[in-house]
Amino acid sequence: MKTDLGLAGAVVLVTGGVRGVGKGISEVFLAHGAHVVTCARHEPEVPAQAEFVPCDVRDETQVTALIDGIVERHGRLDVVVNNAGGAPYAPAAEASPRLHEKIVQLNLLAPLLVAQRANAVMQRQDTGGSIVMISSVSGTRASPGTAAYGAAKAGLDNLTASLAVEWAPKVRVNALDVGMVRTEQAHLHYGSEAAIEAVGKTVPLGRLAEPGEVGACAAFLASGLASYVSGATLRVHGGGEVPAFLAAADVNHREDS
Repeated sequence: MKTDLGLAGAVVLVTGGVRGVGKGISEVFLAHGAHVVTCARHEPEVPAQAEFVPCDVRDETQVTALIDGIVERHGRLDVVVNNAGGAPYAPAAEASPRLHEKIVQLNLLAPLLVAQRANAVMQRQDTGGSIVMISSVSGTRASPGTAAYGAAKAGLDNLTASLAVEWAPKVRVNALDVGMVRTEQAHLHYGSEAAIEAVGKTVPLGRLAEPGEVGACAAFLASGLASYVSGATLRVHGGGEVPAFLAAADVNHREDS
């Protein structure tokens, strides 16, 4: 039985909501009866149920037009899920300053820009609004190969806490620190199906997350069930990582009897 989150009829923007984790988030909100608007730089190859608007979230003019257009068409904006982000593998010693700049812009400054424009709308609404940042466990642990990405996500977690204080009580701002997720592009990060299964076994819950599981957490934070939750960062990582030293240690191992 599906829990009623009170999201029916809500107007929800999911940035980068056309594939991967973003698509899973969009599908969860749609399943709860919300009207979902997604955006990305390019139109999806497969048409989605959600309303799509092309937008580069790094561009101030495009973001302003995106938010203004949503309000013009639907009269309000209740929820924003700042999901757009990501980074290629690039060792810090070899990556160019330009690449690092682009990664920080996409993963930290763009969510701030979208949140600013959305907050301006939500502050004028009687019911305010909710903003959910899709962050990463890379912001709370070492992120080799994606150092600028991890630093940007750490900044996003801090930004979440700051905006929650500045924009209260009308607007709640929370974040999800997401771990490894099985998406259509999982092979680009982890390799073969066998490798994906092996990587999943390093997680205490024994598998990678499904995009819809991230979406369910985002929907909870956006809903009235989380009406007293703001400035929080919820870890969605299946228990995190088993400390490597446990496998190397030769004491305190419990043998099966």
